[in-house]
Amino acid sequence: MCYNIAALSGTQTAHQLVVSIRQKCSPEEVLDVLKDLPNPNENEGDGGDFNTLKIDVFVQTLLNLGSKSFSHSFAGISKFHQVFKTIAETEEAQICVLHNIFELWKNHQQMMCVLVDKLLKLQIVECSAVATWIFSKEMTGEFTKMYLWEILHLTIKKMNKHVIKLGTELTEAKERLVGEDSSSSESEEESAAKKKKIEIADKPTEEMVEKMEEKLEAANVDQKRLFLIVFQRFIMILSEHLVRCDTDGRDYDTDWYRWTIGRLQQVFLMHHEQVQKYSTTLESLLFTPDLDSHILDVFHQFNALRA
Repeated sequence: MCYNIAALSGTQTAHQLVVSIRQKCSPEEVLDVLKDLPNPNENEGDGGDFNTLKIDVFVQTLLNLGSKSFSHSFAGISKFHQVFKTIAETEEAQICVLHNIFELWKNHQQMMCVLVDKLLKLQIVECSAVATWIFSKEMTGEFTKMYLWEILHLTIKKMNKHVIKLGTELTEAKERLVGEDSSSSESEEESAAKKKKIEIADKPTEEMVEKMEEKLEAANVDQKRLFLIVFQRFIMILSEHLVRCDTDGRDYDTDWYRWTIGRLQQVFLMHHEQVQKYSTTLESLLFTPDLDSHILDVFHQFNALRA
C-alpha cells in the first residue's frame, strides 16, 4: 500500500471481499475479487514474485471476519486454503502472510501461536518461512517474549515429526517389499496378526519405495535448511551485539545477551537428536573457528555433552 491509488484500491477490494465472504463465496470467487489489485512492489525488482497488497487485503479481511474465536478463524483458513496457496507460493510471500497475522493479533499471543500452528499444519507456510520471520527486523520488539519461542519450537518439532514419519513409512514399506519373516521372538498369535496386516496392506512396488526415499531425502534437506536458518540468525544477532558493545566500550553481558544465549542453548538441548545429524555441516558452515568464542563455546558445549 505504498501509493494512494493502491491503498484506495485495497480498501475498496476489502469491502467487496467482506460482502463476498459473508455471502458464502467460493475460493475461486475470492481470487476473482483480488485479481485486479495493483502490485505495489512491481517496480522494486525484488518484490515482483508476489503481490503484497493481495496478501494484506485477503489476510486482514479474512482474519478480521474470523476474529470471534479460534474456531471461526480455523474455519476461514481451511475454507480458503486454496487462496492462501495461490497468493503465497514463495517463502517471501509466506513471511508477508505471517507479518499480517502479527499486525492483527500482536496483542493476543495465544492466537498468534495457534494460527501459526494451523498454517503449518495446512502447509500454507513452510517451517523455514516461520523461522526467518521470527528473526526478522519487524519482530525485534517481540524477540524476548516467550510466545515467539513457543512458535519456534513447535515449528522445529513439526519438521522433526515429519522427517520421523517419512522414515518410519519408508522402513515399513521396505519390509513389506522384501516380505520379511516375523521375528522369532514373537508369539504365533502376534506373528499371524502381523502377517495378516502385511497381506491386507498393499504391497509397495520398487518405484513406490524409490519415491518414498526421494520424499525422505527432500524432508531431510528441508530439516537441515531449517536448522541452518535458525543457527545462522542466532549467530548474526549475537555477533552484531558483541561487535557493537566492543565498539562502544560497553559490557556485552546484558539481560538481552543472557536471554539470547539461553535460547540458543535451548534449541541445541531440546532438539539434540536432530541437530546432531547436521553437526558436521554446522561446524563447517556456521560454527567456524573465526566465530566469537562466546558463541562458539555453546556449540562446543553441545558437542561435549554427546561425546
